[in-house]
Amino acid sequence: MSDARFEDGGEAPLWLGAADAEDLKVIASLAQDAVFPIVDMTYARSRREFAILLNRFRWEDEAAAKRAGRAPERVRSVLLVRDVLSVRSQGIDRGDRDTILSLLDVAFHAEADGMGEVVLTLAGDGAVALQVEALDIVLRDVTRPYLAPSGKVPDHG
Repeated sequence: MSDARFEDGGEAPLWLGAADAEDLKVIASLAQDAVFPIVDMTYARSRREFAILLNRFRWEDEAAAKRAGRAPERVRSVLLVRDVLSVRSQGIDRGDRDTILSLLDVAFHAEADGMGEVVLTLAGDGAVALQVEALDIVLRDVTRPYLAPSGKVPDHG
């Protein structure tokens, strides 16, 4: 018996969950450099869910695209955070409905009782902080991959 590899997933859409900080590192690395319009970020207070419909860069396909000599891909994905008690943001203008945001990182800061804060770090010094009762995050691809419009791999220099 051997461990799974990226190649074992083939072209199947991602559907990953995180229940602890170690799990979240995987989701954060796969969601890095996702872009989305500000209007695709929602908080359903009655269901205690915060969701973003992302245009996710397919980091898991980057090497295969390079080997095949084809452009990199993106895919529409939902990042869903459950058990959300409150949402705060800084550095973004929620009133500007044309704003496009770029996700740089997703991190969890645990408190002693299992509660904590999920922080979504955005390019341009923006951030969204979600106070959660417990860490429960899902990243799920919801469309087929498409060629990245820029044709480039994100680079932070």
